[in-house]
Amino acid sequence: MQHAFNVTPNSFQADVVERSASVPVVLLFWADQSAPAKQAKRQLEQLVDQYGGKVLLGLADVAADPTLAQHLRVQALPSLRVIDQGQVVHQLEGPQPEQALRSLFDQLTMSASDVIKAQLGQYLERKDFRSALEFLKQAIAEEPNNASFRVELADVLVREGDLDEARKALETVPADAPERDRPETRLALADEAASLPRRKLLLRKLVDEPDDIETLHQLAVVEAAAENFEAGLESALKVLQTDRSYGDDIGRLTMIRIFTVLGKGNELANAYRRRMFNFMH
Repeated sequence: MQHAFNVTPNSFQADVVERSASVPVVLLFWADQSAPAKQAKRQLEQLVDQYGGKVLLGLADVAADPTLAQHLRVQALPSLRVIDQGQVVHQLEGPQPEQALRSLFDQLTMSASDVIKAQLGQYLERKDFRSALEFLKQAIAEEPNNASFRVELADVLVREGDLDEARKALETVPADAPERDRPETRLALADEAASLPRRKLLLRKLVDEPDDIETLHQLAVVEAAAENFEAGLESALKVLQTDRSYGDDIGRLTMIRIFTVLGKGNELANAYRRRMFNFMH
């Protein structure tokens, strides 16, 4: 295998420790006499090739020489040690499901920025905005020129409801920074919603006047600002379907604003983008 190689006690320093300074090395302890270990070897050889050199696989045959296994306190076969920057950073004992190995390889090959985004995503999924803000402020302190972190900071500040601080954060983001329009649009929707009637009043009005186009538009903005995105898109779509000329095509434009807040690749945005396209064409 191009990205797999045999490791002996004599080659361990050069092939594993020194190589791990630039790329993580997964070290598999195996033996031909162990069926689970042979299966793990085949599995890892196939997997490591898929990562195109972003991670390497070292193969230590315990039957040929047990010295290295003894030194790293291997208790059973198969056994994995992950060496990164000359240090053992992970160890796994026994057979592992493919998904666990893929998860390990993904973790090893993620950039620092990817790791931060993954951690941030966990906070945002729980709507733990306070922890997300603390995390982002620490990331910005370490990488003050990273515009993507500042974009996320502004976005989280809007979601937490601190609109003034969000405005200040946005001022520190270059105008051409990728995805700057996401927090900027979210902030604009929040500002607009603050000046509109409350959701309950708008819904009550629509009971009596279900096709009142201005109320539908206001409801779309209020729902979007409250992160009730599907309801917001539904109201904006109804504005579009009722009178496309209203407000200079404000139904379509409001849908596009919500798509921007939802971000690229969002399934809900994709579904409503198709519905919008089908109506228009």
